Amino acid sequence: MVHKVCKILNIKSKAKHYKYKRPGEESIKFANKICGNWNTSRPFEKIVSDTTTFWFKRKKYDWTFYLDVFNNEIVGYDVRDSMHGNGILNHREALNNMLDNKIKRGYKDLETIVHTDQGSVYSSMSFNNIFNSYRVTRSMSRAGTPTDNPVIESKNGWIKKEMYIDFDINNYSTVQEFIDDIVYDNNYLRPSYALNYKTPIEYKTQLGFK
Repeated sequence: MVHKVCKILNIKSKAKHYKYKRPGEESIKFANKICGNWNTSRPFEKIVSDTTTFWFKRKKYDWTFYLDVFNNEIVGYDVRDSMHGNGILNHREALNNMLDNKIKRGYKDLETIVHTDQGSVYSSMSFNNIFNSYRVTRSMSRAGTPTDNPVIESKNGWIKKEMYIDFDINNYSTVQEFIDDIVYDNNYLRPSYALNYKTPIEYKTQLGFK
């Protein structure tokens, strides 16, 4: 009805016109090194990352986390108030957390592919310079192609769906405690069909990995 009335009165909206970019183009910064091959033989062989936004007690937060494809373990993360421009710091702290765990667990000298989308922070020079001191190969999904990173997309899906069902926000005084519990639940308590109904920690431990 609104559309019809606007046509009769010759009312038109002023909309921005964006330059069309065909989806599926390769990243100019980093090519897709995964190319659909998600097979792994050890921890810290292939790592994926993304940022999800959520609300905690009327405040909006950004949670960036790194997921090990080998066993679906969250191996690095950081959460910050998204209203105060903490995006870059959020990404860097989560990345440093992952890299510290890579070293502590004995995988410092083994190659790791870190796969992400083409977000502005993931593409920035300052962010990617952090990898210079580590054995890390960068990989990116094609533009507008979330299916290039189904592992992280799937994880984001259940997190956004279940974080308010399985966890009572009223039981937490800080957002850090809230996210810490979600990570602990994912790593230590949640069995996975893909891991033969073992938790991520059980799966890697029983295979003799740290």
